[in-house]
Amino acid sequence: MSQPADTPTAAFLRLANGYQISQAIHVAAELGLADFIGDEPVSVPDLSTRVGAHPESLYRLLRALSTVGVFRETDDRRFVASPMSELLRTDNPQSMWGWAMFIGRPYHWEMWGDLEHSVRTGEDAIHHRYGVGIWAYRADKPQETAIFNAAMEAISRNVAPAIIAACDFTRFERIVDVGGANGALLAAILTASPRSAGVVFDLPHVVREASSVIRMAGLEGRCETVEGSYFETVPVGGDAYIFKSVLMDHTDEPCAAILRRVRTAMGPHGTLLVIEGMMGSPNEGPRSAFSDLMMLVGTGGRERRQEEWEAVLAGSGFVLGSITPTASRFQILEARPSA
Repeated sequence: MSQPADTPTAAFLRLANGYQISQAIHVAAELGLADFIGDEPVSVPDLSTRVGAHPESLYRLLRALSTVGVFRETDDRRFVASPMSELLRTDNPQSMWGWAMFIGRPYHWEMWGDLEHSVRTGEDAIHHRYGVGIWAYRADKPQETAIFNAAMEAISRNVAPAIIAACDFTRFERIVDVGGANGALLAAILTASPRSAGVVFDLPHVVREASSVIRMAGLEGRCETVEGSYFETVPVGGDAYIFKSVLMDHTDEPCAAILRRVRTAMGPHGTLLVIEGMMGSPNEGPRSAFSDLMMLVGTGGRERRQEEWEAVLAGSGFVLGSITPTASRFQILEARPSA
């Protein structure tokens, strides 16, 4: 007999078995199932032919995902779309397909499987397993870089409207997105700020995808890409420097070193915009708290509380001016060079 849905035991089991749902969603993304399931019921034999899957096993996957709302099963073992399955479509402007692909990659599972090691030692799992950091691990793996960029684009695309609504980017002439990946966020910002120009700055194997994003957005004359490492230098001459979900990859000392380079590059009147989640009060904010664990196993970095951000900024020559919430989990920390 199953436990009622609201008992502590049922809630515990739902959390403990969450990895099963993650992997099922990932496999659905790998197979591209959502692209073939719409408002009209579709049969499993038809789907299995289209995606190259064992019919009965495919039915079992879809049945399981339908119980958690990802798809919907009809009475005759056919399936239709749901609001969540629409997010798995590759042609949906708000698609989260990239994120579903990323969270099921073998190395991603392996680093979470090494969580105990990270908790006991403080060492990130990628260094422990592969002897290098996450960026070096992906540097010679084009498929992993492409999937990671797709995941970051999915997040940026979904939160960009909230970020743009919360911050007036039109006041900046030249915006440098440091660690800007494939440029999805900056492209959205520049589209909404037609008088601004921009620079996407990231590692060579990461930023090379940005050219196509910029071209598709019609921004070739206003946005450029620059290859490099923020551990060595950052582009000069920007009046605004954006870091979105970048500084959380690092502990305080590397963060301060990166920001000191920005402080030098921007001159005395620039603006620093750090776009990150914020750690909440005790027992609150599971998204930021679990993102913090992802940083622990994946990069060695961390999510931060307000006072921790203030200390990092002060140690790198900045003064925190404001923290602006957005209609997403992200906050915009705006800082200026200290005297």
